[in-house]
Amino acid sequence: MPVIQQSMVLDCETAALQQGLAYYGLNISQSQLFAEEYADVRLPMMGANHTVLRWGNPYTNFVGYVNGSDWTPTGYGVYWPVILRLAHNHGLPNAIGGEGFAPGRIYSELAAGHPVQIWIQTRFARVQLGTWTAWDGTQVRYSFAEHSVTLSGVSPTQVRVNDVLNASQYWVSKALFEANFADFNNMAVIFQ
Repeated sequence: MPVIQQSMVLDCETAALQQGLAYYGLNISQSQLFAEEYADVRLPMMGANHTVLRWGNPYTNFVGYVNGSDWTPTGYGVYWPVILRLAHNHGLPNAIGGEGFAPGRIYSELAAGHPVQIWIQTRFARVQLGTWTAWDGTQVRYSFAEHSVTLSGVSPTQVRVNDVLNASQYWVSKALFEANFADFNNMAVIFQ
């Protein structure tokens, strides 16, 4: 699987999808994929202590400005249903996605040669999580360090990460992966 760098400041999810599509010979640009995420650029309602009270719904659209700041925050990201829809629309009708995937399932898919996009915190950091209420009432778990990468391999003790932040590939321990994976309720899209 190629290692690709995200082309926009907060567009890790689209770049991670681009890697998964490219693994199957499907070459779609990040700009084309992002245009199909229909960004909701409304700014959030902030609360005390720099918390987000209300914002868009990353389960339906990219939230915020893609070249904004996740800390300010003026931009955020997008979650699995949008990425899965794009995978289906661009040539992977058998891709599956959701939350609550057991780590063992992810390891099995990787061993079978299926790349897996996951949601973690940037560089596998341990940053405080919060919850905002989307404009449509959906509860959204968030982190100011939200990030998405594509897993491309597995060993008995580690997983291989294709990280779009800086176009790098590296291994992390299964323990570190599992802790970060749990931060976003074991959210994944399996490319098959």
